[in-house]
Amino acid sequence: MANTILIGAQWGDEGKGKIIDVLTERAQWVVRAQGGNNAGHTVEVGEDRFVLHLVPSGILHEGKKCVIGNGVVLDPVALVEEIKGVSERGISVAGRLFISDRAHVVFPYHRMLDAQGEARKIKGEQIGTTLRGIGPTYGDKASRFGLRMCDLVDPEFPALLRSRIEEKNRILSAMGAPVVDAETVLDSVREAMKILGPLVCDTVPLLFEAVRRGEEILFEGAQGVMLDIDFGTYPYVTSSNATSGGASTGSGVAPNRMDRVVGVLKAYTTRVGEGPFPTELFDENGEQLRKVGREFGATTGRPRRCGWFDAVVARHAVMTCGVDEWALTKLDVLDGFHTLKLCVAYELDGKRMEVFPANIREVARCMPVYEEMPGWRTPTTALTRFEELPAAAKRYLARIEEVTGVRIGILSVGPRRESTLMAGPRA
Repeated sequence: MANTILIGAQWGDEGKGKIIDVLTERAQWVVRAQGGNNAGHTVEVGEDRFVLHLVPSGILHEGKKCVIGNGVVLDPVALVEEIKGVSERGISVAGRLFISDRAHVVFPYHRMLDAQGEARKIKGEQIGTTLRGIGPTYGDKASRFGLRMCDLVDPEFPALLRSRIEEKNRILSAMGAPVVDAETVLDSVREAMKILGPLVCDTVPLLFEAVRRGEEILFEGAQGVMLDIDFGTYPYVTSSNATSGGASTGSGVAPNRMDRVVGVLKAYTTRVGEGPFPTELFDENGEQLRKVGREFGATTGRPRRCGWFDAVVARHAVMTCGVDEWALTKLDVLDGFHTLKLCVAYELDGKRMEVFPANIREVARCMPVYEEMPGWRTPTTALTRFEELPAAAKRYLARIEEVTGVRIGILSVGPRRESTLMAGPRA
């Protein structure tokens, strides 16, 4: 497998948690390199269901080592709760979870500023954030005002935090919002660091030596390409780089040590939050996708917007991430459809477009150019090999490969580990 970057190739929620879980069997390390606890990776193992937000999904595999990299913004209290949650289910992180001392820290004032910022926007301009304080924390990072995990173990930390809280309280007061009590925050961080402190280290040499030993590393992406701060539907995006490039900058592993990129796609398309979505469905087909696919956010619980597969979005991921193969999920959700539609291009002001526009106002005016394909009306959830797929399902997958230029290497037909088909040679 070598060193593999796994990215979401749509608007997030593609099923990355499950695919990471499947690929982890061959890796020694799993690394989170961006995002925060706004991510929600769901993994089902037998009858057990895990939803992880900060801890890499590889923690569910005994003996695998996991890293929360420098590109992640980390809420220490939330991370402790997550560690306690997996520990209560018999999964130990001792000697297996490492936290970068360069990772920036999310504090309560970040969450409060996040909520205030959304509330004060006029209707139609809300981003639809998770209100976890992710954007404001990345904002402090960029403005060189943030605090990192290494600061939390520094003797100067109380003074550093009090100065930040004093500044943020002035902003919150000007907004008419409640302010933060510095001593309460200090106490909560000190309590969290009793558990997190032993896990904090310089993860750059840790991963460098792993590469030198030839150990395989799996980089677990969060969100998706269309939420990338540079290449997504800006400003309706997250605050980090969710493309493959974020794996290097967010971990300290050099780009020339990366070997392949796996892009995760749903067999249709979904989105949570605001922003343009060309193939969104508002009819019974959209409702069927939402109901059958259990399309509700793992982090927010919000219903996801649903639409047909969008090859323009997929090609955008190929160009910006260098996708080598697809892991396509939730094919089984389409089992009940008589007819499927596949968006192969857009039409904008009478012109055909093959690539995704930068301007969201143009995206909002884009009309999908659809091809219709027959459904298969046969359950696929019990299948274990590509050869067993219905003929119509094979044709649907082949058309996705053709219009995106990338082969499907992994196919998921259900939420559990065993509902995964690994592609070999096929007709």
